[in-house]
Amino acid sequence: MSHKCKIEDPVCMMEVDIGNLSILYQGIEYSFCSQQCQERFSTNPHLYIGRPGNASPKQQGKRIIKRRTLKLENPVPDDVALKIVKALKSMMGVKEVTIDKNIVRITYDLLEATTAQIETTIEELGECLAASWGKQLKRAYIHYFEDTELDVLELQYMKPRSCH
Repeated sequence: MSHKCKIEDPVCMMEVDIGNLSILYQGIEYSFCSQQCQERFSTNPHLYIGRPGNASPKQQGKRIIKRRTLKLENPVPDDVALKIVKALKSMMGVKEVTIDKNIVRITYDLLEATTAQIETTIEELGECLAASWGKQLKRAYIHYFEDTELDVLELQYMKPRSCH
């Protein structure tokens, strides 16, 4: 019985077999659990391995949480909503997906998933969805509006203050 040596995927920190979806970068072989992790690393390797004397954001345990709120033209039927949630939540880095009528909210860690990877999943999902749901979802994703610190500040500013 042969035992393969294990190594840590630098993107998601999962233990993987050496040589699994591997690439050579600066003379070091890195292995990955998935194509998604390999793509993330290839795009910005130093976010995961750092530089001499400096730990990377991933090594420091940082997370870069992004939230996208998509507004669709029509309310999403329950069966379509289930397919959307299942497809997006199956992606590494996607932390939460909620659908409330025609509003789709996606929360993800940018160090683990990119907008391009999410968009690809949406495009692939669009081929499986009935009617125009795939097109609506893709259009909404392209024209998303994102929660920002200014939105939060504005909400905090609008809250009534107590008198003391």
